[in-house]
Amino acid sequence: MRVADLGCGTRKTPGAVGVDRYPYPGVDVVCDLDKGSWPLEDESFDEVVASHVIEHVADALIFMREIHRILKPGGLVVIDTPHFSSVDSWTDVTHVRHLSSRWHEPFLPGAYLAEQVGPFELVEARVTFGKSLQAWLARLIVAVRGVYRW
Repeated sequence: MRVADLGCGTRKTPGAVGVDRYPYPGVDVVCDLDKGSWPLEDESFDEVVASHVIEHVADALIFMREIHRILKPGGLVVIDTPHFSSVDSWTDVTHVRHLSSRWHEPFLPGAYLAEQVGPFELVEARVTFGKSLQAWLARLIVAVRGVYRW
């Protein structure tokens, strides 16, 4: 199984092709994820991992379009991002967006961005929280919306 780890930094997924804009040790492909036409072959990955990356990219449409392009049909995309209710979403000055637990919906089949990017099928969406007071407040906000239950 071939895996691309986008924005891997210094913590690349073991066995993955590490992609980052900086040539950290372990990065296999240096490229700017903000720009289209990544130097990766079409339909060449079974899985794409993007852990704490999408909140940093300037154009989420380019980012998702390129993921769709490099992913094999039936492949898996795993995207982690801080929820907008998390203090972590707001303390990093390089974050250009703050996402909810439903950020992915415009990319699902029949939704308006699916035609521009290519549709993604939702396998799972999950919101997890820490144990801080802010995390408990975030749980309450999300629970009121009916997305998270405990």
